[in-house]
Amino acid sequence: MLKVVFLICENMLSTSVTLPLEQLQTAASLAVAQKLYGRRQRLLDVRLVSQDGEAVTCHSGLPLQAQGSIADIHDADIIYLPALWRNPLPQLRQNAEVPGWLTTHHQDGAILAGVSTGCYFLAEAGLLNYKPATTHWHYFEDFAKRYPLVNLKRKYFITKAGNIYCTGSVNSLADLTIHFIQRYFSREIANHVERHFFHEIRLAFGGSRSFIEMESTHPDEDIVRAQVWMQDHFDSELTMPGIAARYDMSTRTFSRRFRAATGKSPLEYLQNIRMENAKELLQTSNLNIAEIMHQVGYNDARHFNALFKKAIGVTPGQYRTTVRAKMFSV
Repeated sequence: MLKVVFLICENMLSTSVTLPLEQLQTAASLAVAQKLYGRRQRLLDVRLVSQDGEAVTCHSGLPLQAQGSIADIHDADIIYLPALWRNPLPQLRQNAEVPGWLTTHHQDGAILAGVSTGCYFLAEAGLLNYKPATTHWHYFEDFAKRYPLVNLKRKYFITKAGNIYCTGSVNSLADLTIHFIQRYFSREIANHVERHFFHEIRLAFGGSRSFIEMESTHPDEDIVRAQVWMQDHFDSELTMPGIAARYDMSTRTFSRRFRAATGKSPLEYLQNIRMENAKELLQTSNLNIAEIMHQVGYNDARHFNALFKKAIGVTPGQYRTTVRAKMFSV
């Protein structure tokens, strides 16, 4: 059972809770419908908690009733931190116990997901020191000044540092939740939620335009640097010997170290980046498929189509039709 906790506080954006909650509930329903789990099996344990257990009023005026206080939470797989309307500092002062609570759960292995200005809670706890992070663009300067030890990534919508995720907006949180659904349910269910329930989602979690793996779970610094470089240059004509030479390695050594560090070959890693960016362009642009193919670094249409279908399960044309289809017909 996946245990998900949503922190709620005054003047938050209600979509910080409602959007990911609907995605997760849909994923759980699909898992039951596909008979991946028993119908009586409880797949999600979702709790809304405030610092003191009291109800809060969202920026929209919508009241949210807490199901307990943060002190009542002893175990969590994912903790979502809400986007705060305008200046987040008053809420930081009113929720002074939250940073310590987050530190405890981080030490216990929980995933922490901050949304927009909700990332201030993570920074206030010191959990982002020397790590990549992002927040709402309007607060970049304030965030950088208040937390100078944080490695603020202004060009990315999503950052990851171990089990700590930061997103720049609620839309980015939707992309991140798709990633969580894939992780805890299946890729098929994640694709179904993305295509049919939130067909308007623009950016995939793994795409280099929305995410950069600045901190890796492996200690090979040369390979981390190579990963970052590949994310930034995926649309160029890349060769494995050329990339290996950039980091003073033979192709064989580079491939061996890359697989040992990431579990993938360099080519598989590059193809994943390109496919995620192709998905983004199919969803959001009016470029034809040939133009998209060139923009993500391929020149052979047959090869591109085969790779896309292998990775996503449908052809590029079928994917575009699905994600742009209307949910309801009149």
